[in-house]
Amino acid sequence: MEYVLIVIAIIVFGLVATAGLVVGTRHRGRGTPSRERPRPGVDHRPGVGDDAEIPRDTPRRTVDTVDLPEHLGSPAPPAGIEAEADADAKLLDREFEQLARDAELAEVLEVPAPAAGRLVRLRERLARSQNSLGRGLLVLLSRDNLDEEVWEDVEATLLVADVGVIPTQELVESLRVRVKVLGARRPADVRALLRDELLAQIGTSTNRSLAVAVDGRPANVLVVGVNGTGKTTTCGKIARLLVADGRTVVLGAADTFRAAAADQLETWGSRVGAQTVRGSEGGDPASVAFDSAKRGISAGADVVVIDTAGRLHTKAGLMDELVKIKRVVTKLGPVDEVLLVLDATTGQNAVEQARVFTRAVDITGIVLTKLDGTAKGGIVIAVQRELGVAVKLVGLGEGPDDLAPFDPEAFVDALLGDPPN
Repeated sequence: MEYVLIVIAIIVFGLVATAGLVVGTRHRGRGTPSRERPRPGVDHRPGVGDDAEIPRDTPRRTVDTVDLPEHLGSPAPPAGIEAEADADAKLLDREFEQLARDAELAEVLEVPAPAAGRLVRLRERLARSQNSLGRGLLVLLSRDNLDEEVWEDVEATLLVADVGVIPTQELVESLRVRVKVLGARRPADVRALLRDELLAQIGTSTNRSLAVAVDGRPANVLVVGVNGTGKTTTCGKIARLLVADGRTVVLGAADTFRAAAADQLETWGSRVGAQTVRGSEGGDPASVAFDSAKRGISAGADVVVIDTAGRLHTKAGLMDELVKIKRVVTKLGPVDEVLLVLDATTGQNAVEQARVFTRAVDITGIVLTKLDGTAKGGIVIAVQRELGVAVKLVGLGEGPDDLAPFDPEAFVDALLGDPPN
């Protein structure tokens, strides 16, 4: 009986133990109950594992409200940063574009021919186009019998060549005396005699250099003349001549009345790296001239060359405007050169033009264009004698470097041709 009771007790104990294990396993499967997030309107009291010091109605911070360290998050940039970065990027783009344009410009810049080489071309061109004057005189004066008829032909030849009445009379009189005294008949002697007389009329001691070497400021050069003489082209060629001499140039497009003038001048300047200042079409020429002189100062240029509108020398109002342009420029610095551009083919009419311009703005030098298209080289003598102003530059063709400093001896030698053997 006792054995039966013992067996029953063992069985009951085993059943109880087995039930306990099952219940424990179930509790472990569910895990430890976590603290539930409080819901609005529900009174929650601290339970097991809760922090009794933290009120249960205090909302807990979630991940999206945590301040992450800078290296772990990407907070939005402060206001204005994106705009500044955008502006910096655009600035860099513009700088790169400018560098590209500068590099491209450096590749296409032309190198003007030096002045020395131009003087050689001066003689060659004049020898081809002007030799009718020199050869005609040589033929006449080499005759065995120099009667009055021959001297009349000599005088007519000089007049046709636009030497001018008074200079022609002086030349013929001097030639008569010298031929009679020296008895010159050989071509070489006649040529030497003619050369001396023509040089005496032109002058060899006159200062013909451009006043562009100024210390401490840019030299201001004003270019004037009537319509059709080639002022704008001459300004571009002057810029090339100065650049060939190692000078920096600013061009002023003060001819605001001719639509293409500013574009034409800018094209000339861009070929040699010269800056061009321009204004609005039909704007105030004096304002453009002032801005050009100002740009020359700010850019540290050596020379400012200002192109002006062509004007009829018979129009007083236009001449007054030229006076205003010069006066405005002088507020920033003296006008060092006023160059009058004359068309050599117009002959004695060019002398009349020069006379009126001189009264208005005090011409300091003459530029004779189109000498390659006429045999009237005597205009050099006439215009100098009439005005007392030196011819400083001569244009001898359509090429960009066909503007040369005037050299009296080279000019006369070209007129007379090579000496006979």
